[in-house]
Order: sequence, then structure tokens, then C-alpha cells
Amino acid sequence: MVILAPIMPWEIPLRCRCRHVRGVASEVTPGSGFRFVCYCKDCQTFARFLGQADILDAAGGTDIFQMPPARVKLTEGTDAIRCLSLSKKVLRWYADCCRTPIGNTAAGPRFPIVAIVHSFMDQEVGRSRDEVLGLPLCRIYEHSAVGPLPPNAPPPPSGRVFGRRAYMMLRWWMRGLAHPSPFFDERTETPRATPRVLTPSERAGH
Repeated sequence: MVILAPIMPWEIPLRCRCRHVRGVASEVTPGSGFRFVCYCKDCQTFARFLGQADILDAAGGTDIFQMPPARVKLTEGTDAIRCLSLSKKVLRWYADCCRTPIGNTAAGPRFPIVAIVHSFMDQEVGRSRDEVLGLPLCRIYEHSAVGPLPPNAPPPPSGRVFGRRAYMMLRWWMRGLAHPSPFFDERTETPRATPRVLTPSERAGH
């Protein structure tokens, strides 16, 4: 019988493009989070507003890794953290120093998920993103894609994939991993930056 060695978790450096904002994502393995590609219009608006359309794939998709907030720490440059509110339920965080997207959270601190955008994860760990995070499990909102999906686009979500995400979220919530969050004040439970609401022209990219 072949006994497989356990996969050792990684500590993934986090940093914006100018390296002013830094941090670390802890206990990362392919099975420790939920990786997917999102083609929604809000993700595309976020990238355009920041002038970072190059984070999108050819069809407008964003590569995202969901994990519990307690395993994400921002250690430097927190003075540059800002957020957008493109809907009532989601805050989109970025580094104002160089306009690097960081990730998405719920509008409040009790939801046990932070969705880290791939551009904030430092790939200088010696392994590819697929090796560290696993392959994307699914794609969502493909009806909002701006062109043909890439040949390597992940499949549509299945019931099994949604079940896996629900199980992870429940486990993180039960283990108290929604806190502490680097994006919310622990005492007041308010965002660490005042959410900015875009005007219609800003949303349109004008």
C-alpha cells in the first residue's frame, strides 16, 4: 500500500505591486480554500476602476481564492487600504498606493470568507499558483463574460462544488475563523476604510 505524504501548508506572501502593502496568508493548501474564476460585471468594474484590467483573463474573468479572514494578516502599509461598495453585500478592497486589488469581503465582519484576488498573492514562493492553491474548481457568472472563455476555463459549478464551499464556510464559522479580520475593526465591527460608492460614470469607466 502506498502512503501519501501529507501536504504541508504554505505561508503565502501578500503584497501590492509597489510592495507598500504587505501581509501573509497562512495555512494555505489546495484543500484549505476555494479557488474559482468570476466573470461578474462588478469584478470587471473593479478592475477597470483601478486601471488594472490586466488582472482579468481574455473574457473578463478574475482568479479568486476564498479563505477564512483569520488566516490573512496585513503587516505593512495598512494606511493605504481602501474599499469600494458596488453592491450592498460586498466590499472590494484595494491598495490606494498603486491601485492593486486585494480582495473582497462581505459588508460586515461576521461572514467567514475573504476572497483574495490573485494579483495580491506573491508568486515568488517557488511553485506555481496551481500547485499551491489547486486548480480553479469552477467558473461563475459566465453570462457576463466579454468574449469567448479561455480554453482552460474551469467548468460550471456543480452541486458537489457548491456543497464543498458550504461545508468549508460552515467549518470556518464554527471554528471562529471570521475573526480577527484585517479589514474590520474588532471593537466596532466597522470597515477599516470608509466604503466608496462609484458614480454612474465611474462605473461605466468614463
